Amino acid sequence: ALPDGESVPAFGLGTWHMGEDRRRAADETAAVKLGIELGMTLIDTAEMYGNGGAEEVVADASQGQRDKLFIVSKVYPHNAGARSAVAACGRSLKRLRTDRLDCYLLHWRGRIPLAETVGAFERLRRDGKIVRWGVSNFDTADVDELLASPDGAHCAVNQVLYHVGERGIEFSLLPLCRKRSIAVMAYAPVGEGALLRNAALMRIASAAGISVAQLALAWLLRREHVISIPQTSDIAHVHENRATTSIDLSPATIHAI
Repeated sequence: ALPDGESVPAFGLGTWHMGEDRRRAADETAAVKLGIELGMTLIDTAEMYGNGGAEEVVADASQGQRDKLFIVSKVYPHNAGARSAVAACGRSLKRLRTDRLDCYLLHWRGRIPLAETVGAFERLRRDGKIVRWGVSNFDTADVDELLASPDGAHCAVNQVLYHVGERGIEFSLLPLCRKRSIAVMAYAPVGEGALLRNAALMRIASAAGISVAQLALAWLLRREHVISIPQTSDIAHVHENRATTSIDLSPATIHAI
């Protein structure tokens, strides 16, 4: 559940690296469409991904299904000003062929003051262009600064790198976000493929009778207030990822990890 009480899936679809090559567009669209059909209705994208191409893939895959989706997009730091954020959001909405974003994130911190970006987000929220907003790649100090600013407490999400091989956020950032009811969205949940080649994880997954990707995703799904957004353009991998939601890791497997 988000701070405003909205319940969202803890398991969604990422689109990083999509929309970069028109030759892959059909496969990417089919993968996202299948994910939606399998109930992975939270979709994360950004104006940066494929220079807007990923948003167009999402639009193609989600035609006629908008109302059951939770769509997240992100604004470049250099587009996060009082006027530029409003304009950038408009462009994202046009590419996505929708009238609103369920959540709009600042992709990472840049030179534009946080207060100015928050002001733009609040304006977009009042105008109905976005339902809520959040941030991405914010560390503990960034979140503290945000929460101390006017309307900063309205932040709903912090999207960060988090997976079984990258657990630094567990020390202070994850507890802070939990305390302040900020949902954590974990990108690159299988380490952009690096975890799939990890010998130790391969042994643990084999003993559990599941794939390494399922092991990594199931481990994340156990975490409270964490949303996982694996990305794949492979139909078989979409099915494999979806099956993770019915996997219960045993205490022995968790201990081995």
